[in-house]
Amino acid sequence: MSTVSATTGRRTGRRPQWLTPLLLGLPALAVVLLSQGYPLVRQLVMSFQEFGLRQQFGQPPEFVGLRNYAAVFSDSVFWVVLARSIVFCAVCAALTMLLGVAFAVMMTRLVPAVRVVLQSAMLLAWAIPVLSSLTVWQWLFNTRNGLVNWVLVRSGLDQFDRYAWLLQGTTLLVIAGVIVIWMSVPLVVFMVYASLTQLDPEVLEAAELDGASGWQRFRYVTVPGVAPVLMLVGLLQIIWDIRVFTQISVLQDAGGVAEESNLLGTYVYQIGLGQGNYGMGSAVAMVMLVITLALTAGYVRSLVRQGATA
Repeated sequence: MSTVSATTGRRTGRRPQWLTPLLLGLPALAVVLLSQGYPLVRQLVMSFQEFGLRQQFGQPPEFVGLRNYAAVFSDSVFWVVLARSIVFCAVCAALTMLLGVAFAVMMTRLVPAVRVVLQSAMLLAWAIPVLSSLTVWQWLFNTRNGLVNWVLVRSGLDQFDRYAWLLQGTTLLVIAGVIVIWMSVPLVVFMVYASLTQLDPEVLEAAELDGASGWQRFRYVTVPGVAPVLMLVGLLQIIWDIRVFTQISVLQDAGGVAEESNLLGTYVYQIGLGQGNYGMGSAVAMVMLVITLALTAGYVRSLVRQGATA
């Protein structure tokens, strides 16, 4: 596209400045629309349809309006699962962030050799496939010969002899929470540690010379300096933890009780694929999407504000 020069009135042939980033972003935008947009729109449409096994075999789906949503909101099991999911998400995200920030701060004070060993261990924990690590965790909590029961019994807690951790919803969720946190902490550590290394050491030294304690330097200098990264990582943790599925599903398949340990992710799977009610499953999935957006609304609003002022 050509433009007209303001001084000479001649067409310069230069492309408008806003066009280049738009053209560069179009391929990525097309991929996102195809990979994420279509399933989202399809799921939204299905949430307003009666879509079961008959529709899977060719019968046209029938639009039923808000009937799927009414069925979801009138089901007491849904509200129990929703409350359980929010509590699970809040606890896991909070503990993950606390442990991740603590490890990241600790790494800034370690000697390089020890720091490399710690980073390697965390990278290994983060890189292990989910199903492989879940198998190890199942061995640890095995009823008959698990290491956890063995240690507890040897410590004098005989009530844990052959204790079945997965037969109670609460203990199953505790184990799942430990696994989720264990898998999530390394990424938080790496991202926060990278941002801590970018802080100006002179600012911290000036605060120390002014008499600020270690906690005050962390609270009023370090945290504001890495706040954007903390907000981003916290947002990712909330999204990941509210839709956790694999850890819960694998532990349930290993002998756990589904009704007492279902979270929104496994609840959607149970309704959709388990019961063949894809319309109602889609309605629950859309509710999950709205809840996720509501939980992250503050950060999304700040992103929009930053984009408008950039």
